[in-house]
Amino acid sequence: MSESASVQVLCLFLVFCRVGSCLMIMPGFSSARLPAQIRLFLALAVSFALSPALIDSLRPLVEGASDAERIALIVTEVLNGAMIGLLGRTFLLALQFAGHVVANAIGMGQALGTAIEDNEPGAAIVSLITLTATTLIFVLNLHAEIARALVDSYSAIPPVEGFAARRALANFTDNLDEAFLLCLRISSPFILYAVIVNFAIGLANKMTPTIPVYFISLPFVLAGGLILFGYAMTDFFVLFMQDFTGWVVNG
Repeated sequence: MSESASVQVLCLFLVFCRVGSCLMIMPGFSSARLPAQIRLFLALAVSFALSPALIDSLRPLVEGASDAERIALIVTEVLNGAMIGLLGRTFLLALQFAGHVVANAIGMGQALGTAIEDNEPGAAIVSLITLTATTLIFVLNLHAEIARALVDSYSAIPPVEGFAARRALANFTDNLDEAFLLCLRISSPFILYAVIVNFAIGLANKMTPTIPVYFISLPFVLAGGLILFGYAMTDFFVLFMQDFTGWVVNG
């Protein structure tokens, strides 16, 4: 293989390192329900689609570089892509946490369903929430915005700078703070509902200790929680998608 051909192949591989490692963690592409081969071919397809816009910026780094420098480029590009994917992943982790809060608040914590993002089964309402959010990512065309953001990431995080661990940790901390503040906002009605309902049940149980108030009230608590979820779920998903879209578009 000629030197120019090897440089071209290595540039393509560097694009795949960042894009592939990002998509392996990014919500919507990293679901455990997708076979690993499909995720791999999807990452390859996206890498080839984005490579014409990125190869020119990578070629000067590869040409004339030693083997050690090329290996360092590969490692840092994998780390940069994984960090970008992890920043997006925090939003889904926060949403799953909010889903568990909702499930426990309305009495559905023990009703298990098929997991969407994980291999272990979780509460059925958590599966419903994560499946809806993942579907909205594709319905709102955010997967294309993610691809555009990956192209823009080469300006924000140039490969020549390597992996800036301090900046990555600061970005991850800020993103985690924003994501779990969002989790608190969208689950706050259910937290208030759980406090009021459990206080009322505890008071009723104190007044009538011989009657199993908890077991009698459980169907009513569940019905009230489902009615509240039905009214609140539109705002629930609107708030989540607004924050996630803002992160994808604005970085």
